[in-house]
Amino acid sequence: MNSRKNALVSIESLCLKVTSGGTPSRANLRFWEDGTIPWFKTGELKDWYLEDAEENINDDALSSSSAKLFPPDTVLMAMYGDGKTITTLGILRREAATNQACCALIVDPAICNSLYLFYALKHHRHELLRLVVAGAQRNLSTGIIRKFKIISHTLPIQRGIVTQLSAYDELIENNRRRIALLEDAAKHLYREWFVRLLFPGYEHTAKTNGVPDGWRQTDLGHTLTLKRGHDLPSAERVDGEIPIVSSSGITGFHNEKKATAPGVVTGRYGTIGEVYYVQQDYWPLNTALYVCDFKGNPPAYVVHLLKHVLAGTQSDKAAVPGVNRNVLHRIPILAPTKPLIDQFAEFAQSTYQQIHVLETMNQKLSSARDLLLPRLMSGEIAV
Repeated sequence: MNSRKNALVSIESLCLKVTSGGTPSRANLRFWEDGTIPWFKTGELKDWYLEDAEENINDDALSSSSAKLFPPDTVLMAMYGDGKTITTLGILRREAATNQACCALIVDPAICNSLYLFYALKHHRHELLRLVVAGAQRNLSTGIIRKFKIISHTLPIQRGIVTQLSAYDELIENNRRRIALLEDAAKHLYREWFVRLLFPGYEHTAKTNGVPDGWRQTDLGHTLTLKRGHDLPSAERVDGEIPIVSSSGITGFHNEKKATAPGVVTGRYGTIGEVYYVQQDYWPLNTALYVCDFKGNPPAYVVHLLKHVLAGTQSDKAAVPGVNRNVLHRIPILAPTKPLIDQFAEFAQSTYQQIHVLETMNQKLSSARDLLLPRLMSGEIAV
């Protein structure tokens, strides 16, 4: 047991600046042309380091708009959003900008380690959530964050805490990169074979009206059947090991299943266009659609087919096909031969098995880190 006494200090006392970002005008296209400066939004904060943003701005945006450039090691916190987004964190690997929904905390390196501030904010997250102002949009403010108090330690102790906790997060991030590479490999192969039609033996396969021999034109409903997910109010959920899958992925766990693995799930409303491959029995929520009948097709193939179909419908906002399973069922597709589908599915299933191992490892690493965090912060474990 470490007997050191812990002090609570305000965030502003540990920082050189606590401020928010800004959004260059979308009407002014020159702010966004040939941009090289990452511009992060709250949805991109994933509780670890940030490198590449979905959008970039240029120097004109910095000099002629509300956008601000923040240095590496700036800690970002989401100030607006739902219960899943608000208070999520990020750390800048390099200079970048953010939108106004992000609070940017630039630490004073003489008294605070930026990663320590990051972990301290994670430790105090539940207290911060109690300060969220409820309204049309749940939010915090830079004023609230400046005055918020966290546990403070000397710099040597901060560094010791960071060393122990970041070892877990580095492993988790490395596994995430490996997962992304595996997903990209399967996605690339699907596109090569079934979109560009560069499948094994394509050189010797005749085509009629652009359709390879043995393939057929059909619709999605002849390949799979989608069904609406099932209601499960929070008050009726019982802790267990069955993942609850919504339009945004796994959002919790329950003790009862509604569907058998492997599963393919997509959003009915909310997050539209994402497709999830579930490798254990699960409960699909009513915000989602799930495949209840694969009609003899391998699930590892169906997940990529559905991803491709949904990617092609997102530009048609008027029809909003992603929220209506009957519309989805009528979308025309080109069905390959069964041997080719099976050959692709064998590769895809192998990648998903590897992904499942890595995701399970990350769950265990996250649990171990989260158990260690409060004990290190409180001084129960010496560093």
